[in-house]
Amino acid sequence: MHRESKCWWWLPLCLALAACQAKNPAGDEEAKPETVPVSNGDGSGAVSTATPESKPAEKPVNVHKSTKWPPAEVSSGTATVSCDVDPGKGESRPLTNLEFFSVVDAMSPCQESGAIRLSYSGKIAADFTDLVDRVGAMADRMDIRTRVLDLDSSGGRVEDAMKAGDIIAESRWTLRVGEAAICHSACVLVLAAGDDRAIAGKVGIHRMVRIGSKASSRTELSEELQQVYQRMKAYLERNGASVAVADLMMTVPNRSLRLLGEDELKEYGLDGTNAAQDDLERIVLSRKCGEDFVKRKDEYSRAYEAECAAKKTGTSVACAAALDARYGFPDPKCPADGPQPASG
Repeated sequence: MHRESKCWWWLPLCLALAACQAKNPAGDEEAKPETVPVSNGDGSGAVSTATPESKPAEKPVNVHKSTKWPPAEVSSGTATVSCDVDPGKGESRPLTNLEFFSVVDAMSPCQESGAIRLSYSGKIAADFTDLVDRVGAMADRMDIRTRVLDLDSSGGRVEDAMKAGDIIAESRWTLRVGEAAICHSACVLVLAAGDDRAIAGKVGIHRMVRIGSKASSRTELSEELQQVYQRMKAYLERNGASVAVADLMMTVPNRSLRLLGEDELKEYGLDGTNAAQDDLERIVLSRKCGEDFVKRKDEYSRAYEAECAAKKTGTSVACAAALDARYGFPDPKCPADGPQPASG
């Protein structure tokens, strides 16, 4: 009787506690990390090699300057090239042979549009690194400035993912994971490197598998993993992503997969604009056009989102033109570096 009386007296508090303890299926789904079982018997996942591969030392060919590219082909997956960046639009041409003139033939039709969409489905391995390196180098030669890489990968070798990512980071790529696609394990390291990332599919991570390990205790295994772990953290930091990604890749069992939610992808710096690239571009733009230019461009962007973005096409163009006049664009010193919405 006393407990009932007390609850009546503190009824608002009791109701609040009951509400907190009540199940909310939708809320539980969003708050609880989703982990699913996986099988990585095909060499995908997040694989790290304990010992260096036994290959004769060769001086690497600079594919940006030479036309004598060593023989290479896409063997760990499939790659296609399209001159239309929208998925499902434009003709897609298969790209398997990665020698110089084969890449020229595949990419030449894209010179007129100035845009290319490279789609890759398969494991992250050395041939994927060759693919992004050579397509990026050819895009530079052909002055193809709009570059989109559609990814669909269950992962692969961590070292190759970081090598490919560093190449992508210097090559102005937008990375996408389509609604029907995945980017798991080592693929997430590639995703971190894009200038911009658009994700509709599933992104997930788990612990690395150490191939060729001689460890016989947790301590020995930890010592082996620390080397690649430190490299991974440095890689994520220079590419504007959170080192928490590396931490998760040390704790989630490799037979499971920790799927990342929309909020986590943004928190870890894996979705949207790359923070490191954005910072670099602001520094370069400020050095070229001045601090006042950068400030006006930021103010323009905020005003465009608030005043113009939701309007119909014709009206939004007129709205942008009004903002041009308000914020002084095009700028006499840097006419080509103004806000993009002003171009229509």
